Amino acid sequence: MAAVTMRQMLEAGVHFGHQTRFWNPKMAPYIFGHRNKIHIVNLEKTVVMFNDALNEVRKIASKKGNVLFVATKRQAREIIREEAQRAGSPYVDYRWLGGMLTNFKTVQLSIKRLKELEAMIEDGSIDKVSKKEGLMFRRELEKLERSLGGIKDMTGLPSAIFVIDVGYQKGTVTEAIKLGIPVIGVVDTNHSP
Repeated sequence: MAAVTMRQMLEAGVHFGHQTRFWNPKMAPYIFGHRNKIHIVNLEKTVVMFNDALNEVRKIASKKGNVLFVATKRQAREIIREEAQRAGSPYVDYRWLGGMLTNFKTVQLSIKRLKELEAMIEDGSIDKVSKKEGLMFRRELEKLERSLGGIKDMTGLPSAIFVIDVGYQKGTVTEAIKLGIPVIGVVDTNHSP
């Protein structure tokens, strides 16, 4: 994959930040200025940081590590799901469940239950139970698929986490830091880098 240029970022609108009144002072080195009460992000520094993150992901991929993609905001949900599936990586696109990393053993039990329910539907044994039980199993499957479907093939903790909007995913970032997992994130002008 080729490095991203400043022109590509400019065309994508990466340089637009939040309104000036919502800024985080720690972002000052990365802010170029403001226009019409909206911060303009310094793309010279952004391109360098982006390419550093890209190189870090390349290193992880070359060591056969896996990157967990996290985006529960509606705007990014579908894109992250598609790109993670294309890359064969685990993803969380509905809701971050507290303890998904720090309490991974318990989450693995839920993933095991999800796989059991999928197997029941595949082999038709779900039709052998009563109608009410079958409906309850299907609802449970739907709920587990929504929450854990993207990580059902994840066997251990990820090598790194890619987060869209670090401020929106504070729980994810906190858990990753607690476990020493590197976080690669998209940060706007209203959050700490």
